[in-house]
Amino acid sequence: MTKNIFIATAEPYSGKSIVALGLVNMLLGKTRKVGYFKPIINYDPKEKKDVHIQTIVDYFSLPVNYDETYALTRQEAMRQLEGESQGQMMDTIISKFKKLEENYDFTVIEGSDFVGEGAAFEFEANVSIAKNLGAPAIIVVSGEGKTTAQIVNSVFTMLRNFEAREVQVLAIVANKVKQDQAADVKELLTLQLPKNAILAVIPEDKGLLNPTMKEIYENLGGNLLFGEEYLSNQVDNFVTGAMNVPNFLRHIKDNVLIVTPGDRGDIIIGSLQANISTNYPKVAGIVLSAGSIPEEPIIRLIEGSQTVVPIISVNTGTFQTIAEIASIKSRITTDNTKKIQLAIDTFDRYVDVQALDQKIVTFTPEGITPHMFQYQLGKWAKSEIKHIVLPEGDDERVLKAAARLISQEIVNLTILGDASSIAAAVKRLGLDLDLNKVRIINPAQSEFYDDYVETLYELRKNKNVTMEMARDLMTDVSYFGTMMVYKGHADGMVSGAVHTTQHTIRPALQFVKTKPGISVVSSVFFMCLPDRVSVFGDCAVNPNPTAEQLAEIAISSAESSIRFGIEPRIAMLSYSSGTSGEGADVDKVRKATEIVKQKRPDLKVEGPIQYDAAVDPVVGKQKMPNSEVAGQASVLIFPDLNTGNNTYKAVQRETGALAIGPMLQGLNKPVNDLSRGCTVDDIFNTVIITAIQSQNN
Repeated sequence: MTKNIFIATAEPYSGKSIVALGLVNMLLGKTRKVGYFKPIINYDPKEKKDVHIQTIVDYFSLPVNYDETYALTRQEAMRQLEGESQGQMMDTIISKFKKLEENYDFTVIEGSDFVGEGAAFEFEANVSIAKNLGAPAIIVVSGEGKTTAQIVNSVFTMLRNFEAREVQVLAIVANKVKQDQAADVKELLTLQLPKNAILAVIPEDKGLLNPTMKEIYENLGGNLLFGEEYLSNQVDNFVTGAMNVPNFLRHIKDNVLIVTPGDRGDIIIGSLQANISTNYPKVAGIVLSAGSIPEEPIIRLIEGSQTVVPIISVNTGTFQTIAEIASIKSRITTDNTKKIQLAIDTFDRYVDVQALDQKIVTFTPEGITPHMFQYQLGKWAKSEIKHIVLPEGDDERVLKAAARLISQEIVNLTILGDASSIAAAVKRLGLDLDLNKVRIINPAQSEFYDDYVETLYELRKNKNVTMEMARDLMTDVSYFGTMMVYKGHADGMVSGAVHTTQHTIRPALQFVKTKPGISVVSSVFFMCLPDRVSVFGDCAVNPNPTAEQLAEIAISSAESSIRFGIEPRIAMLSYSSGTSGEGADVDKVRKATEIVKQKRPDLKVEGPIQYDAAVDPVVGKQKMPNSEVAGQASVLIFPDLNTGNNTYKAVQRETGALAIGPMLQGLNKPVNDLSRGCTVDDIFNTVIITAIQSQNN
């Protein structure tokens, strides 16, 4: 079952608050702890709080602090989007949301309001947020001022955008549809939408659309003269009091707002009398224009009246005042419980609540986005803090990564190198790295040196390693760091920023050795593509694996995939798909696939299969229509190192994907290798996955 749902629109004032109120009300009937989250709010909370958040939280008495309900202000989000820092924006949103989500059984997420500039950026950001939070969506389209065809087109445009990003849409709401259009809109959408789609067409309702006197007062910024206790009056019509009284009275309709200059005492008194007369409709309020107020006798007469409607004085002229009133968009506020209840009743009347509830219960998010993957990595690493050794303390990138790791309290670290040189480098680079929180060891001067030498000698003497050779090898940071892992003085090691892959891995193969039942050490990269995370193996270790080794690599890669929250759908890659190709290379992949199926019948595996058929749903369906893997592979196994290494680098460079790894598989304890061209981010991420690997040992 999903634990969250995203309410999205593509335009301002769509009425998504009706959906939000109805949805929270529905959920509270089924679960006790419901959270509310709006990733992007319009204003700085110091200046003005978000009306939607306040209404939901206050009315339902949700146990959530206002500061927890949002991630960024609109201004902050736009600044990051325009500065091409969407990744940073998404990381902030995910981090804030996850902290909130942990405390609730279900969380309703409300998309942004589209009020102001940057609507094109905003829609894409909302789709991306829903995708990254793993939330199915309810999309809300406004019918206000639109033809039937425009409403239908708006629905399908929005639906296609969400489905293109693989965000499942649970329900479609066409809101504020004119009464005479509602039946046609429903019929046309029902004919074109999938049969299981939940569709609600909500006709426009004056009780929800029209503002109260309080909203008019706050928007006009006038001076309230009388009737504060009646500010909740709803305004359904307005009229200008610029004619004689008999003609004016003929224009009064239910819940009318009268706009008139303050010196028209006759209109003011006539309005108040009409309000208390059983022969005339109710008057909602009076706005006095042009900065004038009634003369003293009229004021005295009003003060002596038993029932007084709100009377507001404004400085603007009559026609400008009317224009401003006409542009006011009503919001459902905390104090208007009548409108809140009407919104909930409207939701219950037009939305198939039972069908929606069933979809929520059965929805399971598919896949994992790169941002969510990286957030989850950090969370897993922090759940059980591990100790990682970094042998290359003389490299600036290593020190920069160490500073980030320590500041975020993700791991404990030992850095190998000269303490004074490392301290000098930290100072020179201006790093915020507290060296009191890091253990720095110079191997030759370490208290463990003699013990490590003795251990290495005992482990390798049958391989013709002498004591003198052991002493020499143990001054090598790769051997010393690996021995720390072997002896349990560190939980894992990350190296390779300076040293070759062979230099990094050799000590691990010599004495850490492989897990029982594993004959080959292999590697995977976690390829963080724009909309998904895939596992690529083996791209770093084995030049030309046999069919048996390839099968073992596939199984190890699937287990790594599961450990890191990715459902394994294994594609055994080759230059042909299915039975179409022949040759030794294809036969090797075909045999490896059969071995995987025999050893692990629980795994979904397909092979041989081409890369495009493995990852592209359209091509996959064409080439292998009955496959569970084709078009949606998450674990891609390359037939040899040449293919794997070139492919991962090509994908990384051409798509801008983040490649985390390589992560070595099959060793008794985790030792991971870096590329000598690695970035600080690469080191940071590899240390995290090493820490997570070590949690299983």
